[in-house]
Amino acid sequence: MKKKSARLELSKEEMQKYGYEVVDAIVEHYATQAEKMPVASGSREEMDSLFLEEAPEEGTDPSQVLHFVLEKVMTNSANMAHPKSFSFVPGPSNYISVMADALATGYNIFSGGWAASPAAAELEIVTIQWLLKIFGFPKKKGGGIFTSGGSMANLTAVVTARRIKCGDDFSKAVIYLSDQAHSSNIKSIRALGFKKEQIRIIPTDNELKFSVNKLKNCIAKDRLEGLQPFCLIATAGTTNTGTVDPLVELGKICKKEDIWYHIDGAYGGAAILSQKGKQAMKGIEKADSLTVDPHKWFFQPYEMGCLLVRNHKNLSHTFTEKPEYLRDIEGNTSEINFYDHGIQLTRRFRALKFYMSLKTFGLKEFRDAITYNIDLAEEVETMLRGSKSWEVVYPATLAVINFRYNPINKTYSEKELDSINQYISGKVMESRKAMLVTTILNGQVVLRMCLINPRTTMKDITDTFDLCKTYALEIEEQLASKV
Repeated sequence: MKKKSARLELSKEEMQKYGYEVVDAIVEHYATQAEKMPVASGSREEMDSLFLEEAPEEGTDPSQVLHFVLEKVMTNSANMAHPKSFSFVPGPSNYISVMADALATGYNIFSGGWAASPAAAELEIVTIQWLLKIFGFPKKKGGGIFTSGGSMANLTAVVTARRIKCGDDFSKAVIYLSDQAHSSNIKSIRALGFKKEQIRIIPTDNELKFSVNKLKNCIAKDRLEGLQPFCLIATAGTTNTGTVDPLVELGKICKKEDIWYHIDGAYGGAAILSQKGKQAMKGIEKADSLTVDPHKWFFQPYEMGCLLVRNHKNLSHTFTEKPEYLRDIEGNTSEINFYDHGIQLTRRFRALKFYMSLKTFGLKEFRDAITYNIDLAEEVETMLRGSKSWEVVYPATLAVINFRYNPINKTYSEKELDSINQYISGKVMESRKAMLVTTILNGQVVLRMCLINPRTTMKDITDTFDLCKTYALEIEEQLASKV
């Protein structure tokens, strides 16, 4: 008896029906986002009760599985594209890129090497060149690679810097970054085997920017001790406040000291498309490497990061390996194998969504959205400064605003203000009506809004402040009752 083949397939009609159901669900999600809750909640016990089971031996009708996922999984996941998702760095996304991702996954494109997918490799080259031009990098010598996100882009940058500046011996190498640098940079540095004593975390100045004077003193001291300063990581748009480090001055120091200059622009880099952002990003074009996160302010769905480099040969020099099983697919130097430019061999076709969304909307649409975001944050700052209840802790910078509840007719201690603002955030999150969490600035608990969703309106914001005020009065009553 001939054994039946296990093909893991549906019929054409079944695939069409299933596909239409998925697309309909996504379209409905986009059309009704504002009506949903941006915050997800659920304990491990609650999630276990929904999903924990043994792997099924027999299958289930695909529509039944899909409906279960839509009802139980998607509704218990944060809606980062919601107009009231203000925390961390939201992911506004866009429908064209979502469908492009579906195409890339549906066709299962291997985007590691030219021989397998020349069109995919070419689109990555083309879109990288678009970004090189946007950021003022040399178009002919420059290059880059799309990654899973900013964390992997930063890791790739530090690996490259170490290889180019230190070779195989990095025992005396020292790397510099500020106390406001993103945590992924520290994670990357430690993952590469650097010891704690090889990492210099430079305190920021009163504006929370990289202190140039403190950096110069630290480099001089390290030189005197026979160490090798090899890499500096600046930030173009910190997560906490949107602050941009003094990029021009830091670039001059790196050039003078022969230090690899990496700029982490994962959050703020895209602001260069706006007039205000372009001014803030002056000097970004001098970096040896630059991290940009398209899945943040270029409005792409997760996952998509990017590393740009001044000289593309530095990537291939760092990452190229020649195993025997790839010997038949090596092309000429113009036919780039992106597995030679980063850590991954097997890579998904990330460039497609960026390409299709830019082709569909055009750069102007992106510029307008980013400009709107920056202006909206400044409008919120103006509103707060005109209020008797709210204090601006750090001004609106690249669409990020930090503030706290601190009414002028009350004399709360710093400890009480911390408790009040923590309470406000906790209750807002508990209500699930807005995503608004705290951060710490200068030892103070503050509320933070990151306003990079082009679909967020001023009404979304004022509604959220009304909610915050309700909880502020609630905690004030509790404090008064204890007196």
